[in-house]
Amino acid sequence: MRHPVRLLIAAGVMAGTLIAGAPAQAADQVVLSKGHVDVIGVAYEDGELELAVHDESSGEEVEYAPENVQLHALPGARTTVPTDPAYAFLGKAGSPVWVLPETQNPDLLWAGFGAEELESGVLENDTVDVVFLSLQGPGKLAVYTDDVFGSPETVLVNSGDGLPDTVTLHAGDHSHANWAFTKAGTYQVRVKLCGHLAANSRSVQSRTATYTFKVLS
Repeated sequence: MRHPVRLLIAAGVMAGTLIAGAPAQAADQVVLSKGHVDVIGVAYEDGELELAVHDESSGEEVEYAPENVQLHALPGARTTVPTDPAYAFLGKAGSPVWVLPETQNPDLLWAGFGAEELESGVLENDTVDVVFLSLQGPGKLAVYTDDVFGSPETVLVNSGDGLPDTVTLHAGDHSHANWAFTKAGTYQVRVKLCGHLAANSRSVQSRTATYTFKVLS
């Protein structure tokens, strides 16, 4: 499935950037559990698309390789699936679900998509595809946006009906969505970027990155 994401909020000013080194083992991962974090950070450098985690929780942007980070959904993210049939993709009404919300909550991780570092004119149609390839974990993952009334508008990713799913970002975009997990435990999500160069239509991709989420009960 392919889903476009448009600009939802304005990009912040980067006060500074620290680029992490090679992917670390789980024991060395930085834990991010609150504040503004662009989980899917996109760039095009040295002829390649690149994925990174942009941590802005301290007010100064720090950039990590996805494998160097463990993203936590704290117990406060736990809620239950509403009775509204529009939420059926999350599971049975009344069952537990942990949601990192689209709107900012200072006590939880505010997980977003950031393509501010992707310059206009580099890729065809100024777009890049974020491909969610696979999920390992105790439950399902759904990434979705709300409408103005707070009801589900677009389901961007739903491992419940099978992966891969594709989310299309535009150069300069900065957006947020709800990230929902149906069970507590550790999830690993494999993601890659795909696009075509505007100059010659040559296909370009990122390496496949593994993101780790830990959902706490």
